[in-house]
Amino acid sequence: MLVIVVENAPPRLRGRLAVWLLEVRAGVYIGDYGRRVREMIWGEVCAYISEGNAVLAWSAPNEAGFHFDTCGKNRRIPVDFDGLRLVRFMPEAALPSELGPASEPDRRRGTGRR
Repeated sequence: MLVIVVENAPPRLRGRLAVWLLEVRAGVYIGDYGRRVREMIWGEVCAYISEGNAVLAWSAPNEAGFHFDTCGKNRRIPVDFDGLRLVRFMPEAALPSELGPASEPDRRRGTGRR
């Protein structure tokens, strides 16, 4: 089984994913393919993701029961820690400038200054 989650993906990529996978929620695609097809689909995602980001998770015979990979701009960075894949967060200061200062998200939620 595999799961792909995309954020800010262009419509052409979402359409391509819908050909191979079932979109169960906006940007969440699931399916059951082998390694070769999974790698082909993931290659398409990475080639067409543009300014968005994506994560792929699939079943694997390891301690966690799955593997995952990411592509695109995101604060979450996968790191290998003694054979176990974990996720590291980049600090907000390291975010690209087009996302704006750290106070902007507070205003969108309605908890910042007005």
